[in-house]
Amino acid sequence: MSKQVQETINVDVPVRTAYNQWTQFEEFPQFMEGVEQVTQIDDRHNHWETKISGVRREFNTEIVDQVPDDHITWRTTSGDVKQTGTVSFQPLDATHTRVMMAMEYEPEGMAEKAADMMGMLDRQVKGDLKRFKHFIEERGAETGGYRGTL
Repeated sequence: MSKQVQETINVDVPVRTAYNQWTQFEEFPQFMEGVEQVTQIDDRHNHWETKISGVRREFNTEIVDQVPDDHITWRTTSGDVKQTGTVSFQPLDATHTRVMMAMEYEPEGMAEKAADMMGMLDRQVKGDLKRFKHFIEERGAETGGYRGTL
């Protein structure tokens, strides 16, 4: 059975800065707990290596819709993780942005189902957004940016 998680955070940077940083997938291990490595294969595809609660996973994702300064939507295409999601960006004013994450996933195995029942993924996503906020606000600028529409 699929589960959904939604979290939102406001960051003190312009929408372009927040969006551009989020397109730098290989930087995700710096603020996403459990993400050990992300390898960008091309504009649409990434390979992920994670270790969450002692469980290692490798999977591939495909960006299915991307509009600069608005949203990025992805889905897994292979591996032992089944998930879809969208991160969207809403300018609050010239220097503040609301980042909204919505994911749907299917817990696999007893450990993931137990973790889901305890709300661990919700807390992890919330923590990842807080760490993203700290990461981008401390830097004050993005490490790069992809401005293509997919």
